[in-house]
Amino acid sequence: MEKFLPFALPDIGEDEINEVLDSLRSGWLTTGPKTKNFEKQFETFIGKNVEAFAVNSATSGLHLALEAIGITQGDEVITTPYTFTSTAEVIRYLGADPVFVDVSPDTLNIAPEKIESSITSRTKAIIPVHFAGLACDMDPILSIAQKYNLKVVEDAAHALPSTYKGSLIGSLQSDATVYSFYATKTVATGEGGMIVTHNAEIAKRCKIMRLHGISRDAFDRYTSTKPSWHYEVVAPGFKYNMTDIAASLGIHQLRKIWQFHEKRKALAVEYDKAFADLPLLLPSKAPGEDFHAWHLYVIRLQDQRMSRNQFIELMAEKGIGCSVHFIPLHLHPYWRDRYNFEPEDFPNALHAYNNAISLPLYTKMDSHDQERVIQAVQDILK
Repeated sequence: MEKFLPFALPDIGEDEINEVLDSLRSGWLTTGPKTKNFEKQFETFIGKNVEAFAVNSATSGLHLALEAIGITQGDEVITTPYTFTSTAEVIRYLGADPVFVDVSPDTLNIAPEKIESSITSRTKAIIPVHFAGLACDMDPILSIAQKYNLKVVEDAAHALPSTYKGSLIGSLQSDATVYSFYATKTVATGEGGMIVTHNAEIAKRCKIMRLHGISRDAFDRYTSTKPSWHYEVVAPGFKYNMTDIAASLGIHQLRKIWQFHEKRKALAVEYDKAFADLPLLLPSKAPGEDFHAWHLYVIRLQDQRMSRNQFIELMAEKGIGCSVHFIPLHLHPYWRDRYNFEPEDFPNALHAYNNAISLPLYTKMDSHDQERVIQAVQDILK
């Protein structure tokens, strides 16, 4: 039997390795010149005069963004149950409550037409999640937010470099957008994330709260040519800064983003061709000329003679790693018990979960790797 093919692997090259070595030799291990460089490159990449702030995870980025827009005790934030728990847990960090809205059955993104009926006097914001790399339908979401004076923070953990109506996610008129650079993402720094915003006040607050609520960056204090030891703590902040070691990876990962995207897109196209005649629901495509980031390739079983769990077990027997994205939040004990959810409360999310399998899709896969996956899927379903 061939070597086990994992579900995902990061694509780290010599450029990233040499940049990390340069950081180690420089003496700057924590937030420093490499982090600043990465932030500036990211701002240039997104465009539209955004400001970008590197953090140690997308979770911390979402937390900072929600704190910066003023989410507090007793507020409500609308989001989707079809996401990782971090999207909702950051709402609880601030003493607010998530209000879940079911997803569209085709895209698995939050259903805009279901949002308005969930708005109450306590609702303060919406967090759309761009599932698997396919952008949410943002125009109606932004329109609803404007109508009810709500903030919008995009969870773009899967969405680099996704576009919506020709514009990169991150450049829309949301209040903030947050990316993930976890090891499996389209840009990988091991752990890490980025907050992007057009709003100067949000930017200022995120920058301060990212590092203990201190009025000056440690980098600025330690590189000044004049005595500059003095600083002020202006708020009870957090410890969410990115290290230069992580940023060293990000600098070169970002430079390769379009190269990575072409590879991911090509893999997705080959999967589509190979699975067209199988009893599967294939992933939704980005409309028109827009880009799907293809962070994930999620198939859904349509033949009820085999369960999702059986399929994954059979794939593992053939040496292929798969995953499931996601176990809807309302099925997890914490969320279920706190808010008295029943499985059927979000039927589209539940149905998708019961049939969903994420297949391997990453840039280090070669044609032989993909053919192994295709052959295994075809053998099992035929």
